[in-house]
Amino acid sequence: MIIDAHQHFWKYSPINHAWIDDNMSVIRKDFLPSDLKKVYQANNIDGCVAVQADQTLEETDFLLAMANENDFIKGVVGWVDLQATNVDEVLQHYTTSRKLNGFRHIVQGEPDPNFLLRPSFLNGVSKLEKYNFTYDILVFPHQLLTTLEFVKKFPNQKFVIDHIAKPHIKDGFYEGWAVLMTTIAQQPNVYCKISGMITEADYKQWTPKQIEPYMTLVLEAFGAKRLLFGSDWPVCLVAGNYKKVKDLVTNFIGTLSENEQADIMGNNAVEFYSL
Repeated sequence: MIIDAHQHFWKYSPINHAWIDDNMSVIRKDFLPSDLKKVYQANNIDGCVAVQADQTLEETDFLLAMANENDFIKGVVGWVDLQATNVDEVLQHYTTSRKLNGFRHIVQGEPDPNFLLRPSFLNGVSKLEKYNFTYDILVFPHQLLTTLEFVKKFPNQKFVIDHIAKPHIKDGFYEGWAVLMTTIAQQPNVYCKISGMITEADYKQWTPKQIEPYMTLVLEAFGAKRLLFGSDWPVCLVAGNYKKVKDLVTNFIGTLSENEQADIMGNNAVEFYSL
């Protein structure tokens, strides 16, 4: 079974999706399950995890509604205000949603470099384990030092780093990112999505060879049991089509055993998110 562990849906809004700049204008439109289903049929994908792109409870409910109407959407990573004083009550409410597996905050967009270590945020994250919710870590490389401190505070919480922490592939940024990712990977409860890489390279001129060192590092650091394939559709469309994204990963892992390839392409997502 092949599971795409990271993709998005949205009804495009210039206000809610202001992060889609002019260089990404190709994705300034609606992307819904009917669109993705065709892509999956063409690329032999069995299911997916839909991840939040907007930081509202309405977004979480929007994704859950689509997941409940479409069997191929196996799980949802939503958003709640983890800093809220009533976070326990809100999490309790969402335990009734069988396809809601975890949560994410767009930490990469926070001006506070130590956002992950705010007491109010730590309090919210501390509640996730008892409800069996996962947490997706979306950060830039300059936030990895804080990420290391953050994950060490919760040794039993299931974490996954989105998009290999978005190294600046286009600029050849590697060493600092590599050291911190290797250190973070020493925490056995932290996984990594091998996703979102082509949009960190040059949109028009990226090559698999450029991205290979980054994939090699996370494979060596996390191992085949803690890597999850994700497409980052439709964001990936600014730099390539779905087939190119899938081929980038499947060609890279092609020398691994069949079991290791199956783990990265689906089994790990099923286990991590309890799909």
